[in-house]
Amino acid sequence: MNGAQDLGGMQAFGPIQAQADASLFHADWERRVLAITLAMGAVGKWNIDMSRAAREGLPPAQYLSSSYYQIWVEGLEKLLQSTGLATAEEIRTGVSKSAAAPVPRVLMADQVAAALLRGSPVDRPPAARARFNVGDRVRSRPLNPPTHTRLPRYCRDKRGTIIAVHGAHVFPDANAIGLGEQPQWLYTVRFDAAELWGTDTTAASVCVDCWEPYLD
Repeated sequence: MNGAQDLGGMQAFGPIQAQADASLFHADWERRVLAITLAMGAVGKWNIDMSRAAREGLPPAQYLSSSYYQIWVEGLEKLLQSTGLATAEEIRTGVSKSAAAPVPRVLMADQVAAALLRGSPVDRPPAARARFNVGDRVRSRPLNPPTHTRLPRYCRDKRGTIIAVHGAHVFPDANAIGLGEQPQWLYTVRFDAAELWGTDTTAASVCVDCWEPYLD
């Protein structure tokens, strides 16, 4: 979707203010938000692409005025309500009004370290041969989907060159809306900066990971 998170290549948002404090968390509640988000993601009621889509689908004014972990909280609240794990009133009051809903699994405290170390690999066996090879010239498609996509706006309908082939991976556009993993080949595409933004740029090129359905 063309959400507020897709800021690549846009102007007038002001300079990035570097912070002297390089801590991962700036308040205790942020640490708890990360823990809760990981724990709830492990119950199996949604996947990582659904989680990302919930955050990126927030109204632009809300997204742009929220801090990083506020966006995580707001996305998680959407998922809890859409899956019936909690109501808006329960979230607001912090009081459960009904029996706990069943979930496929629970991440116990003694399993956390191993789960984080293992991660969640998204490479999959390919269903067909790759359409493109390193060195091929391609053009990204002029997509304008109303649902989740990982193809940034600034590199749509642009010419580029394949510089790496990464095998087949879960296709987020399908996985985010409940259509299954539908593995697709993943490539790194090099776009000349002038192709993206015209000659009035000081950049040389930008490399973007693109799934095969994004390319011609």
